[in-house]
Amino acid sequence: MSELNPEDAKIITLARAARARGGGAEGAAVRDGTGRTYAAAAVDLPSLKLSALKTAVAMAASSGADDLEAAALVTAADGPDPSDVSAVRDLGPKAAVLVAGPDGTLRRTLAD
Repeated sequence: MSELNPEDAKIITLARAARARGGGAEGAAVRDGTGRTYAAAAVDLPSLKLSALKTAVAMAASSGADDLEAAALVTAADGPDPSDVSAVRDLGPKAAVLVAGPDGTLRRTLAD
């Protein structure tokens, strides 16, 4: 992750940790406009299902964030579901979405 700035490397690390704690296929983290970070794994309850990225966005929104600077998704899949990117864009229209593999290696960045 040497090509990443430290703040982007941090949210990838947080996303990896959320993935490991939750034992799921994905972990995510977002950074709001003030630098606060929110990390999450997917929620899979009988009455509530949210991807890791949507959960992280929801955490930021429910904590009063009104802008996102960046989001990170750690996954073995090729990339995020388009609806996950839409959730990020709802709160951070210009936020970069960093997609990393389970080992934390950045695979690609989705820009606005």
